[in-house]
Amino acid sequence: MRSILSVSACTAALLILSACSASDAPEAPQTPQTPDTPAAIALDRTQLLEDMRILAADDMEGREAGTEGSARARAYLIERFEEAGIGMIGDSYESPFTYRMRVDTGEEQNGINLIGRIEGTGDSDHTMVVSAHYDHVGMRDGQIWNGADDNASGVAAMLAVAADFAANPPEHDVIFAALDAEERGLQGAYHFVANPPVDREDITFNLNLDMVAMSEDRILWAVGTYHYPFLVPVVEAVAARSSVNLPMGYDEPTDVPGGDWTLLTDSGAFHRAGIPFIYLGVDFHPHYHQPTDTYENMTLEFFQDASETIVDFAREADANLGMIAAAGAAE
Repeated sequence: MRSILSVSACTAALLILSACSASDAPEAPQTPQTPDTPAAIALDRTQLLEDMRILAADDMEGREAGTEGSARARAYLIERFEEAGIGMIGDSYESPFTYRMRVDTGEEQNGINLIGRIEGTGDSDHTMVVSAHYDHVGMRDGQIWNGADDNASGVAAMLAVAADFAANPPEHDVIFAALDAEERGLQGAYHFVANPPVDREDITFNLNLDMVAMSEDRILWAVGTYHYPFLVPVVEAVAARSSVNLPMGYDEPTDVPGGDWTLLTDSGAFHRAGIPFIYLGVDFHPHYHQPTDTYENMTLEFFQDASETIVDFAREADANLGMIAAAGAAE
C-alpha cells in the first residue's frame, strides 16, 4: 500500500485529520439497503484470521514480487480461490505480465496476477472488480517484512467477500483480482486495466482493499467519493450499519504529504482508466512498511469487524451497480 511514500511522509501523514468528502446533491442509489434491515452476514472469522496469518507467515518471506515466497503465497491463494468458490476465467487463475521499474535497468521484471469470477444471477452487462494486492516488500537486511496488514489483510477480506457471494450469489458478475507488484508501482493493477479479462466497457466499479487490519481507533477509511460523489449514499448506507467507523476522505488534492491516497494503491489504476472506485483501508500506523507488520501486532477484533463491513459494502455495491454504471457514464 502507498508504495511511493517515504517513511517521513508517512510520519507527517499521521498528523492529518481528514474531513469527510462532501458532494452536491448526490444521486440516490436505486436499491439502497437501510440500517433497519441489515443483511445477515455469516463471516467465517476463524478462516479470515487463518488466511491473514498464513500469508504473513515467515515462510512467505514477505511475498516480494518474483520471489519464491511470492510463489508460495500464490499457490496458497489458488487453493483458497477454489475453496471460496471463485471460478476461472479461461483455463487458469494466473495472469502473467512483465514490467519495468521506474528506474530502468534494462531488465524486464515478471509478475503474476490471480484472476477469477463469481457469476451473477441477473444482469451481466455490469461487472464489479474486488481487488487486493498480495505482494509485499520481502526481506531487508536479513529481516522478513511480513506484511500482515499490508496486504495479507486485504487479500483475506477479499476471500471473505468471495465466500459470501458464493453462498449468496450476486446480481452482477464479480471479478476477484489478487494483484502482484503493487509495491513496485501498481504494476499488476495497470496490467489488469490494460488487459481486462472481460470487455473493458463492462467493468463498472472497483472495490479495492488495502490494509484493513490495524486500527486502535476502529476506523476504516472509504476513499474515492471526492472523485465519484454519487457513491456517497452507498458509503453512508453501509456506515449506518457498520460496527466500525467508516468516514470518507483522503481523496482530495492537497500539498500535505500523504494527504491524498487516490493514486497510492491499486485503485489508482482503475481511476486513471475512468472506472469509479472505493478504496477501503486504515490510516498510517507505526507498523506500516516495517518488520513489525506481523499477525501478532494486528488488532484482530477490529479486522474481523472491518471485514464484515467490507462484505456488506460489496453487497451494497452489487445492489447499486446499475446506478453506478449510469452515473459513471454521465461523468
